[in-house]
Amino acid sequence: MAKAVDKASAEGHNVDAALKAIGLTNQRETTLVWSKSTGRPLYNAIVWMDVRTTSICRRLEKEIPGGRTHFVATCGLPISTYFSAMKLIWLMENVDAVREGIKKKDALFGTIDSWLIWNLTGGVKGGLHVTDVSNASRTMLMNLKTLNWDKPTLETLKIPAEILPKIISNSEVIGKITKGWPLVDIPIAGCLGDQHAAMVGQACKKGEAKSTYGTGAFILRNTGEEVVQSTHGLLTTLAFKLGPKAPANYALEGSIAIAGAAVQWLRDSLEIIKSASEIEELASQVDSTGGVYFVPAFNGLFAPWWRDDARGVCIGITGFTSKAHIARAVLESMCFQVMDVLDSMHKDAKGSDKGEFLLRVDGGATVNNLLMQIQADLLGSPVVRPADIETTALGAAYAAGLAVGVWTEEEIFASGEKSKTDTTFRPLLNEELRKKKVGCWFKAVERTFDLADLSI
Repeated sequence: MAKAVDKASAEGHNVDAALKAIGLTNQRETTLVWSKSTGRPLYNAIVWMDVRTTSICRRLEKEIPGGRTHFVATCGLPISTYFSAMKLIWLMENVDAVREGIKKKDALFGTIDSWLIWNLTGGVKGGLHVTDVSNASRTMLMNLKTLNWDKPTLETLKIPAEILPKIISNSEVIGKITKGWPLVDIPIAGCLGDQHAAMVGQACKKGEAKSTYGTGAFILRNTGEEVVQSTHGLLTTLAFKLGPKAPANYALEGSIAIAGAAVQWLRDSLEIIKSASEIEELASQVDSTGGVYFVPAFNGLFAPWWRDDARGVCIGITGFTSKAHIARAVLESMCFQVMDVLDSMHKDAKGSDKGEFLLRVDGGATVNNLLMQIQADLLGSPVVRPADIETTALGAAYAAGLAVGVWTEEEIFASGEKSKTDTTFRPLLNEELRKKKVGCWFKAVERTFDLADLSI
């Protein structure tokens, strides 16, 4: 916070006089239980891509009628290591301090938004225990229709309601920042999970989709005020609710666990590159992968496959394969995974696609022009990159400004038209070759299944 203020001041903004509100955005699903009386976490946070809950997921699938999809009708999500409820059950079953805290009514559960807001608004001295609808929709515990915690789900999973935060909208004055933090008395007025913030930052209206390329990649398509259940392996999630009385917009989401993280792996584990930005130059040294396909199923595959028994593979290697081919195959793997998700989205949309489909993109990896061109080629559709790719922060700012009257919802969604400075990448690959490459990719994906027991 202090650094953001310093940066804004250095750019000539009078922050003290002009700052009206703060918006907050976070990585979703990461789960924390802390003590109301001491303010200390009762155990390390369990991060969204952590798979320690695999055995809990398997057990529940066997015990609960309907198995993996039992909760889909209420919360839109399958039973998976990805979601907060499974992480919370793990903490309740494995950590004495968490069990004790719950028994003494001293434990609070939250995703990272809840933890930050509780601390910023007073902590042990009356901190507010809240979460927003978008973060709540990723716990498995919120009913998508009522936007409240779902009692039957809590009973089935034996999760006590009193440890859960209150659910609020994405855009409302939540509370003021208290002493001991930068920006005392400024209201926190916007809160969204990162992917939902990016949707608002990209001004995604009904029928429009965005893909954020970070550690993972997350593709969301706004389905308007309608809850659309996927029959092709996607998640139904809340897109955003921009005010306590505003209607909720819903989305179909495809989550990819490993996107930019595969580039980090090339840099840190294989040391093929020294910095992530070098991959574009290295991959550009060859004009194809030379028949190499890489599937980064490092800890299973998320959408649309949902295989936690998958592990990474690199196939088609010959004596001719160089590190440039592997680098290019890593970039292609990010784009193929996004393509898989968008294919599922088009199937679920059942012909509601009107006109030319284009994908809005954002996130750190989108500075890579080669990656964007490969993405357009493999989709066979244009890819549009905004001049400012930090749309997640922008979405949080939009939500906060909306709550305190800095701008209106109409102005935010009109910002999608201000696209003079966008860069559009159009597909250059012929359709026959595209289909052939897609067929090879599917072959590679199938090779990843049922490999989890290799690590003996």
